[in-house]
Amino acid sequence: MPDILIIGAGVTGCAVARVLSRYEARITVIDRGADVAEGASKANSGIVHAGFDAHPGTLKAALNVEGAKMYPALCQELGVPYSQPGALVIGFTEEDRATLERLVKQGIENGVPGVRLIERDDVLAMEPNTNPDVLCALYAPTSGLTSPYEMTFALADHAAVNGVKFVLNEEAEGVAYGQDGKWHVTTDKGERVCDILINCAGVGSANIHNMMNSERLEIVDRRGQYYLLDRMATLPFKMTMFQCPTRMGKGVLVSPTVHGNLLLGPSAEDIPDELDTATTAEGLKFVLDKSRLTWPKVTTRGTITNFSGIRAHEKNGDFVIGAVKGCKNAYETVGIESPGLSAAPAIGERLGAQIAEEMGLARKAEIVPPVRRSKPFHEMTTEERAEAVAKNPLYGNLVCRCEVVTEAEIREAIRRPVGATTIDGVKRRTRAGMGRCQGGFCSPRVAEIIAEELGISMLEVTKCGGESRLLVGTIHDAMKKEG
Repeated sequence: MPDILIIGAGVTGCAVARVLSRYEARITVIDRGADVAEGASKANSGIVHAGFDAHPGTLKAALNVEGAKMYPALCQELGVPYSQPGALVIGFTEEDRATLERLVKQGIENGVPGVRLIERDDVLAMEPNTNPDVLCALYAPTSGLTSPYEMTFALADHAAVNGVKFVLNEEAEGVAYGQDGKWHVTTDKGERVCDILINCAGVGSANIHNMMNSERLEIVDRRGQYYLLDRMATLPFKMTMFQCPTRMGKGVLVSPTVHGNLLLGPSAEDIPDELDTATTAEGLKFVLDKSRLTWPKVTTRGTITNFSGIRAHEKNGDFVIGAVKGCKNAYETVGIESPGLSAAPAIGERLGAQIAEEMGLARKAEIVPPVRRSKPFHEMTTEERAEAVAKNPLYGNLVCRCEVVTEAEIREAIRRPVGATTIDGVKRRTRAGMGRCQGGFCSPRVAEIIAEELGISMLEVTKCGGESRLLVGTIHDAMKKEG
């Protein structure tokens, strides 16, 4: 039985791991983060793109459309939120119209269902809060929305119950093919040896590739900054509202999320540091100014947080997926930027099938079905809540008031196959801390529950791994030092 090592636990790495978990192999996924989905998979728009933006004939185009078609059934199977409100790409000038006509033609060539150009009156009938100066728009009815980190968690959990081991807080630092016919991966924790190596390292994927192959790849780290607005009684837009794209990306959008918030962004800034997820006054001003072009009445009064993510833009512009040229038993996914989330299920199926066939992997006789998350308490009816509390009294302990998250849900999140170990890990699995107060009230109790579940001290609980500890000592210790 071969040993397979996957570097990277983002949505792509977890999608590949899930597909390979159907085969007889010892599979390990490592990631430098404290959780899966710690990179771009946690910090993007959550849009399942219809597929009109990518150039025909590219991997981006083919896998975007293929992956988008998989989302409704996959989200249903895994219990991940999904909706399909559609999208508009709006234009204000005749030059924009020419761009949109080209995109419609691309979409038709890519096989995007229902994509077409509509005029001003139709735009305003669909989305009345759109800038009335709009001239026309591309309409893509199959554009969808999901929760990117929840999809990643669900893929990881399904892989884990089928035997995949996830090792976090471990960074790959060197890769070499040994005389023993195996890959030797040096990490900050030691060395790992495997028969088959798969590089899904996101912004670090070109670095891993260049350790194996003399034909170098180059990732341009592109940061996108966002505003996240609080839930509203009535959202101003039902659909995702794009502006005409530029060479830097799909442009600033105004979009609902599957959880009822509104998202503004992203910016597009090429930066030298792949870990620099700071938000800046300049970047956020750019997002706000551009958002006003779509929605003149936009206001930041409802802002509950700002965040940014790093896109792994390969300088040649397309995904790099498949066997590493000139390297035995090595595979890669490099440059998986937008529409990477949309394409991830298709990437997983395509690369997983290629590896299984070329490596002669035997299919398992039985596959364990996905572990379905319990229905969120905030979505339950009064009767369902009473039944849940009767079965498990911890449902009666409300921890996060903003998002109506209970102690039972937090403990379940920690106990998942690939469970939360940090405050942010709990937040993304349960939404505790994602509301208006951003964890100001619930974080202490969440930290207590994490410490209890993991059997660690409160001093060891972190926000997002590393040195991000919430507490640095006790009053008792401080008094001892003073005494």
